[in-house]
Amino acid sequence: MKEIEAKLNGDIDRLTNKTFKFDERIGEGWFSAVYFLKTREIAEKKLPNNYITMQFFQKNDAVLCGTDEAIALIHTFAESPETLEIYSLKDGDKIKPFESVLTISGAYQQFGFLEGIIDGILARRTSVATNVYNVVKAARTSGEQKPVIFMGDRDDHYTQQAGDGYAAFIGGSTAQATHAMNEWWGKKGMGTMPHALIQMFRGDIVAASRAYHEMYPEDDLVALVDFNNDVITDALKVAREFQHDLKGVRLDTSRTLVDKYFLRNHHLMGTFDPRGVNPELVFALRKALDEEDFQHVKIMVSGGFTESRIRQFEERNVPVDMYGVGGSLLKINIGFTGDNVLLNGTPSAKEGRRLRPNPRLEKVVYHGN
Repeated sequence: MKEIEAKLNGDIDRLTNKTFKFDERIGEGWFSAVYFLKTREIAEKKLPNNYITMQFFQKNDAVLCGTDEAIALIHTFAESPETLEIYSLKDGDKIKPFESVLTISGAYQQFGFLEGIIDGILARRTSVATNVYNVVKAARTSGEQKPVIFMGDRDDHYTQQAGDGYAAFIGGSTAQATHAMNEWWGKKGMGTMPHALIQMFRGDIVAASRAYHEMYPEDDLVALVDFNNDVITDALKVAREFQHDLKGVRLDTSRTLVDKYFLRNHHLMGTFDPRGVNPELVFALRKALDEEDFQHVKIMVSGGFTESRIRQFEERNVPVDMYGVGGSLLKINIGFTGDNVLLNGTPSAKEGRRLRPNPRLEKVVYHGN
């Protein structure tokens, strides 16, 4: 963990390959496209003295992530990695379309079979980091930075959590749902209560909150108040019961439901979409809490939030204090390409591609296995 903290402070060039957990079968080519494996065999037998430069880029304005992982991969599985010449940008760097983010020079048979894996690492990590960055940016449209909790555990395979958590951190989310998402930072996951807890107390939000508070008195008490689809009624119940011990309430109303508040106030209907967590419901909740002197109670929202939806909330100054975001942050919308652009020191790229020197690239130091 000290290495990671040092890296973030700019004290060392790179994380080492000891930081990452890799499947040993990578070295056997198990995860490489077969044509890369065949090309490696041909290079070994027919062109043993080749020396190529492979260059990686993508086509968006983005927040780069995955370079340390890609470099650790190379240092772990390439043949004689200490002889390779690697230049790279750093995780967290802002990048432009077609900007070179990583170059590797050496014999193709040393590392070429890792091309697709490197593309995949950079694509996923950069996509998540960029998605999170854009959501965090949207959450400060109104001028104040609202915290964004990364809640992507239920939206993808569990094996992705650690890497996605790292990418989310690079993108600007410092609060994450699981321990795995936080493992690189030496922190633990954060969370309040699920609907399952309230269900076991037969929908009694006060009883569920009391049990939580008694079991975890060191935690901030944040009550989930949409179980009965009556967020204002239940929020006031827990606020009256716990007073200043209640730090916040969370709304996670399904997009298929209309909260009972609107069913009691028909005159409000007809001018907006009343389903799910909507601005009018949050305004009404804030007003109800304030009228009973619960101004200290924060409001957290979750359930289908995206960059555009958060931006809409912020532009309307909806009184949200924290956003919980999941699935929209995991969309892979940035793809990387690795091209061989030099052969034995001379330009030799496919038509339409060329070496794109980037003065921002830094030479990578080999740390050993």
